[in-house]
Amino acid sequence: MIKGLSIATVWSTDQERDVRFFTEKLGFEVRTDASIGDMRWITVGAKDQPDVELTLMRTDGSGLDPESAEALTKLVSKGVLGVGVMRTDDCRATYEELKGRGVEFVQEPQERPYGIEAIFRDASGNWYSLTERRTDGLDLSKEWSEVCD
Repeated sequence: MIKGLSIATVWSTDQERDVRFFTEKLGFEVRTDASIGDMRWITVGAKDQPDVELTLMRTDGSGLDPESAEALTKLVSKGVLGVGVMRTDDCRATYEELKGRGVEFVQEPQERPYGIEAIFRDASGNWYSLTERRTDGLDLSKEWSEVCD
């Protein structure tokens, strides 16, 4: 029986730089850093969430043919791949804190039917939603287009 998500992949164009991004800018901790042949297995995670990790996988790493590695590297660098949602209790305060640490935001905090959301990119170009969830459920009183302007 599946009990939940344990590790998710974040595509990295520079593992060393991305480790610094996650630890120094987001405040994550390194969970694993091991060499396995010519591959480096690095996982990071939020300090208060020990059961979920992100593995920083090279876009030109093992298991990818040269054509796929090139295409993946271009997509990540272009900033079109989203990784997921980072939870916060106060989106606006966390936005200011992370912005002060040099995190690149592509969207300032905005009201959404599900809460308040800002969008940021990691050092490779992957994007993430930073979301403060509504405590009273979805607000479906407005059309999506009304809240996304």
